[in-house]
Amino acid sequence: MLGKIINNFFLSRNERILKNLNEIVVKINMLEKDLLQLTDYELKKKTDEFKLRLKYGDTLDSLLPEAFSVVREASKRVFGMRHFDVQILGGIILHKQSIAEMRTGEGKTLTATLPAYLNALLGDGVHIVTMNDYLANRDANKNRVLFEFLGLSVGVNVSGISQEDKKKAYLADITYGTNHEYGFDYLRDNMVFCNKQKVQRKLHFALVDEVDSILIDEARTPLVISGPIENSDFLYQKINSLVPYLIPKNKKNYTETDKIGDFYIDYKQRQVHLTEIGLIKLERLLVKHNFLSKSESLYLSKNIFFIHHVLLALKAHYIFLKNIDYLVQNNKIIIVDEHTGRIMSGRRWSDGLHQAVEAKEKVLIHNDNQTLASITLQNYFRLYSKLSGMTGTASTEACEFNSIYNLDTVIIPTNKPMIRNDMSDLIYLSEFDKINAIISDIQDCVKRGQPVLVGTVSIEKSEKISKILKKINISHNVLNAKLHSKEAIIISRAGEPKAVTIATNMAGRGTDIVLGGIKLETRKKQCIVNRKSVFQYSWNKKNHAVIKSGGLHIIGTERHDSRRIDNQLRGRSGRQGDPGSSRFYLSLDDTLIRLFASDNIISFIKTIGMKKGQSIEHPWLNSAIERAQKKVENQNFDIRKQLLEYDNVINEQREVVYRERNKLINISNIHDHILKILKDRINFCIKQYISGNTVNQDSFRSLEKELKNNFYFIKSINKFLEHDTTLYDNVDKLIDLIVTTIQFSYSKNTSLVSKKCSNMIEKSVMLQILDIFWVEHLNSVDFLRQSIHLRGYAQQDPQQEYKRESFFMFQSMLESIKNNVIKSLVNIFYVDFEQKKNVYMNIIDRKDYNEFHLLIMKSIKIT
Repeated sequence: MLGKIINNFFLSRNERILKNLNEIVVKINMLEKDLLQLTDYELKKKTDEFKLRLKYGDTLDSLLPEAFSVVREASKRVFGMRHFDVQILGGIILHKQSIAEMRTGEGKTLTATLPAYLNALLGDGVHIVTMNDYLANRDANKNRVLFEFLGLSVGVNVSGISQEDKKKAYLADITYGTNHEYGFDYLRDNMVFCNKQKVQRKLHFALVDEVDSILIDEARTPLVISGPIENSDFLYQKINSLVPYLIPKNKKNYTETDKIGDFYIDYKQRQVHLTEIGLIKLERLLVKHNFLSKSESLYLSKNIFFIHHVLLALKAHYIFLKNIDYLVQNNKIIIVDEHTGRIMSGRRWSDGLHQAVEAKEKVLIHNDNQTLASITLQNYFRLYSKLSGMTGTASTEACEFNSIYNLDTVIIPTNKPMIRNDMSDLIYLSEFDKINAIISDIQDCVKRGQPVLVGTVSIEKSEKISKILKKINISHNVLNAKLHSKEAIIISRAGEPKAVTIATNMAGRGTDIVLGGIKLETRKKQCIVNRKSVFQYSWNKKNHAVIKSGGLHIIGTERHDSRRIDNQLRGRSGRQGDPGSSRFYLSLDDTLIRLFASDNIISFIKTIGMKKGQSIEHPWLNSAIERAQKKVENQNFDIRKQLLEYDNVINEQREVVYRERNKLINISNIHDHILKILKDRINFCIKQYISGNTVNQDSFRSLEKELKNNFYFIKSINKFLEHDTTLYDNVDKLIDLIVTTIQFSYSKNTSLVSKKCSNMIEKSVMLQILDIFWVEHLNSVDFLRQSIHLRGYAQQDPQQEYKRESFFMFQSMLESIKNNVIKSLVNIFYVDFEQKKNVYMNIIDRKDYNEFHLLIMKSIKIT
């Protein structure tokens, strides 16, 4: 007993978790024999049995061993594939709301079927989240056969499908889709006017594939639904023409006191800052180009926006680079995801940056946008009752997953021992020497028939290496954002003998590199046919040749600023016990070393007298580079954390607004709610003119005018007093009488149309005004967030100031909404209502609700 306690004490936390979960795996394995005896029909009926047991008190945890065992048995019959024990472990971790770190090639897609099936039994829906539409479609189609065999439905939610198809996808037991599509659907659902227009149901369980890429890398950019505002393409073009006149500081002299240079660039923060000289020069340029008059100052509140536009133009020219940060395709700017190397079709940079880049590249400039709805990925995924994820690289960000999402990270052991040879980094003096060494390494691999995967951090680098390989006649494939559509084919053949593949980042590619290669058109055939075929014999021969040559060799052309991205690249080699090797080549010109690595590295290299063409490798240098990566990771974590902290403020307000919106949509009779708002507004109005317990007749005239303008109150207050003299000494009674009279008059007017029509008018007005003011509030708060850091100069905490001011702005917004709802309804039900009421009724009879909302919009009065 004592020995057992001592052994447990010396186990790591990860090992203790796995040891406890292995007991469940043993239970699942023991059930396998009994399930072998069942027919396909009997196995399928297990799903109905599980649902019934849940209805009568069983829990998902109690059903887990049986449910997982049923899925494994079904997989054997449908796919001919049996879940490994490590995949069962991964499935348990995912069910228990944690992150399962599983190496590439360990079968995460099949692992996900276990918790997806178990949690789908509740009937609330399971959302499996992937990186892109291709993976969503692929995984859904691949696993559909298994789930349908077990009696569950599968839906696919990708961009471009109709609203009806989206509804069907969300009603399915298990839905595959992308993180952006789920998030945008949530925002769109909170902009509709009736429940029939919504597509999502309860956010129950989200299982996120490539969880680090989605919940960390992409979490720096919030999801935003925008709408166009005024055309300002001329301004962007003119400001863009000023950029050549502004001179950057010398790179060696980035100091505020330096007198030479109009602006300096902070590459670490990816920001541009104008110097004092630059601001003076900018003011003169704006005067010269007729933006300002000679007597006007740049620092007037109405002119400050020029500085913002100039900074955007400078960022577009000096920080956002073509073929690295974006592509130009079909006269459009297409963003390239810095983490995955994929193109992000339909996405645009906010705050005018996209327009500035369009002006730089002289393509069509699209209108500026205003935010209609927004949410961060962090806050969206925290809306789910249950969240889990899987990836090959999560342990380096375990702290962030725990602090933001309350998710533990558990490292699942590989099914077979990892034998990949990860060699030390080689460091060169210059980029030129490094590229030559990389080409030499590729040539050596091709000579011995070893496949090579070259990982680059940008399209520009991948094309540079490709040009050199073409010159020396080495056949190769390039995988970057420009060849996005050929991704699956290129990756699937990257393991063939002598294959050379150049790829821009490897995060979330979702296709394994099999040694010997595998043709897509024969993959299904290979899975089904067990007997040896001509293809099988050919593949075995290739596979043996590649293994003999050393397996897949990974070449990293430089270190990424995140260790996870490097690990993802390395992880493409050594799958399921395959041999393999990896090596990163670095130079002192690399961005990571130049900006973040310690000066000691450069000093050390100079001290040892390293010459041109020579390389150096040393564990101390590897540690120094890892420290530089940690520095960048911490900086990026701070950015995400700050984004979340600021968004948490608006998130609380968003929850209030969306909750109120849903109440309004679901309420059957909104009239009583309107009468309460009406009473509140009348009381507020009267108390501006009457105070204390006695009535002052001097204020009646002004009050009557205000009541007439705001509430169409056309009676005389004096008549109330003449009729009941006790009102002179009872102000509250007088106020109640006025309120009751106005409410009665309003209700009488609403009764001139059917109850359905008046209810729809009131609901439409309330929802549309809520939306108008919420959009305005979002843009005001966004502007506040951009400028709040200036409070730091006044020794104030910007975050606390942001919370305080945004709260007051929100309170003001709520009051404005009530005011404008009543004013608009009074305008609709009193002004020209006799003429329009038949129009309203006719539209409702025709069920043309879009036309109805547009007609109401024209009658809304915003003050």
